[in-house]
Amino acid sequence: MAGRHIVTRDLAAIGAGEPAIDAARGAEASAGRRDAERVRRLETNVYSGPITVPRRVLIGDTGIEAHPLALGGSVFGWTLGAEASEAVLDRFAALGGTVLDTADSYAAGRSESIIGAWMASRGTRDRMVVTTKVGRHPDRPGLAPENLRAAVDESLARLRTDSIDLLYLHGEDPGVQLEESLGAVGALIDAGKVRALGASDFSPERLIEARVLAANGLPRIQAVTTRYNLMDRRPFEGAPELVAHAQGLAVLPYFALANGFLGGQVRRRAEVRHDARGERLARHLGRRGHRVLATVDEIAFARGIQPATVAIAWLLARPTVAVPVAGVSRPEQLDALLAAASIELHRSELVELDRASS
Repeated sequence: MAGRHIVTRDLAAIGAGEPAIDAARGAEASAGRRDAERVRRLETNVYSGPITVPRRVLIGDTGIEAHPLALGGSVFGWTLGAEASEAVLDRFAALGGTVLDTADSYAAGRSESIIGAWMASRGTRDRMVVTTKVGRHPDRPGLAPENLRAAVDESLARLRTDSIDLLYLHGEDPGVQLEESLGAVGALIDAGKVRALGASDFSPERLIEARVLAANGLPRIQAVTTRYNLMDRRPFEGAPELVAHAQGLAVLPYFALANGFLGGQVRRRAEVRHDARGERLARHLGRRGHRVLATVDEIAFARGIQPATVAIAWLLARPTVAVPVAGVSRPEQLDALLAAASIELHRSELVELDRASS
C-alpha cells in the first residue's frame, strides 16, 4: 500500500497558487498530528503484515464516529419500494451499520422520505449518521444560497429530523460563486441544521478554492464523495487523491462495488439486466473486468468470504478512504459488505488487486 504523499510539489503543478500551497502545507502538518487518532481506523505494517480495519471509524475531523460502510439509498423509492427498502434498512441496522447516504434528487426526494419514515417508526435516528446531498433536485437545482436554504429545509422535513449530520454540495455550480454557497451553509450550521460539510464530485481546483475561502472564516469542506472502486481508479488516483490527502478530507467513495459488478453475480452480457443499473454494470464486462474478478475470486476463495467483501476491504485499505458507500437490492446482500470491516488484507493481496485493476 502506498505511503503518505508529499503533496506540495503536486499541488503547484495543478495550479494551486501560493495561498493554496500554504494551506496545503498546514493541512499536511495537521494530518501528521492526527495520525495517532487515525490508528483507530487503519493500522498498517508496510512490509508484510495485515491491515486491520476496526468496526468504528472517525469521518475525517468532523467528530462523527461511524461503522466503516455506508448504505447507499439511491435505489430507495426507485427500484425498491418502501417495504423492500425498510427491510434493507432493518438488516443494515441489525448488523451494526450506521451511515445512511442519500440525496434530495434520489427518486425526487422519495429516498429521503423512506429513510425518514423508517427512522421515525423504528426510533433509530440517534443511532444513524444521516448524509444527504443538495443541488440536483429538479425543483431546487444549483447551489445558490436561496436554493440551499430551501433544499435543506425540505430535506429535513422528508428525513423527519432537525439536523443533517453531513451535508454534501451535490456537484459544482459554475453559475454561483462558491463563496456565496459556503456562506449559506455557514448560516445553516449556525442554525443547527447541518453538522458538517462535504462535497460531491468537486474538482481538485474547486476544493483548493474552498480551502482558501475556509481560511477566511467560511465553513470548511471536511469530506468528499466520488466514484472510486477497483474498476474506477484513474479519475480519483491523481490530483483528487492528492488534494484530499493534503487537506485531511475523509473520502466516502460511492459505487464501491462498481454498480454491483464486483459482487461477481454477473459475468456475461446475457446475465445483465436491461435497465439503467445493468447498463452501467455492463461497461465493466471485458478483459480487464474479468482479470479483476479472477483476482478477487482467488482471494475470496482462499479466505472463505464473498467477492464483495474483498472489494470493500480493498477500499478500506486505501489511505484516504473512510467509509465506502454501497447499495443493495436485498437485505441478505448486506452481510458480505459489512463483514469487510473485520477483514485483514495482507500486503501481497493488495499488490495482486492493484496489479489486476491497473
